[in-house]
Amino acid sequence: MNELKTIGITGASGALGKELTKIFRKKGYKVMGFTHSKNNSEINNDSPNEWIEWQCGKEFLLKEHLKKIDILILNHGIYDLSKENSNYENSIEINALSKFKFLNLFEEIAFKNNSPIAKEIWINTSEAEILPALNPSYEISKSLIGQLVSFKKNLLNNHEKKKLKIKKIILGPFKSELNPIGVMSAEFVSNNIYNFANLNIFLIIISPNPLSYILFPIKELYFFLYCKFLNIAKINN
Repeated sequence: MNELKTIGITGASGALGKELTKIFRKKGYKVMGFTHSKNNSEINNDSPNEWIEWQCGKEFLLKEHLKKIDILILNHGIYDLSKENSNYENSIEINALSKFKFLNLFEEIAFKNNSPIAKEIWINTSEAEILPALNPSYEISKSLIGQLVSFKKNLLNNHEKKKLKIKKIILGPFKSELNPIGVMSAEFVSNNIYNFANLNIFLIIISPNPLSYILFPIKELYFFLYCKFLNIAKINN
């Protein structure tokens, strides 16, 4: 990330989104903040350079904005503790399917990009992919987007990998409106995301839970080997 680029951040009005915006602005990057709120219009030194209003299910309307972005950070999500069926639907739609739609749109743009510099997409999935979060709908949605991202990354061919870099961000509990008792600060998490993202790695883990540093690499190794097998089987067929 040596060259200054345009960064897109979904969930830019949340605790982590605000801290990510601050750090990228301080480094001189241009930040486009994606938000559901109609009240986020203030522009200052700590805010995005530009606010983009959007709605889940209408991600396709953002294509022209996404074309301007070099690094897209998918950070939006909900954490609803209700046990109603509508909550499961909303959690899956917002936490998983919406991010997958963003990923597909950005992938299409990246593959058509003529620049020798690859575009990047970082997806915040969460420890709830495989660890309990005391919220079944949240866990299901995070498990879904986590698997989708792993399959996407591992099934890219060599040419596609030169066009698009995918990074998965696994976060432990941090303080926010969604989780006021988080043990990490959003500032601490955002700084670590920025520092780890400079490394040429797919998996970024920031958590106080030592199990995460053991279980997630094992899971990703499984997906890597499984996708290798799928590619070999495809060639033989």
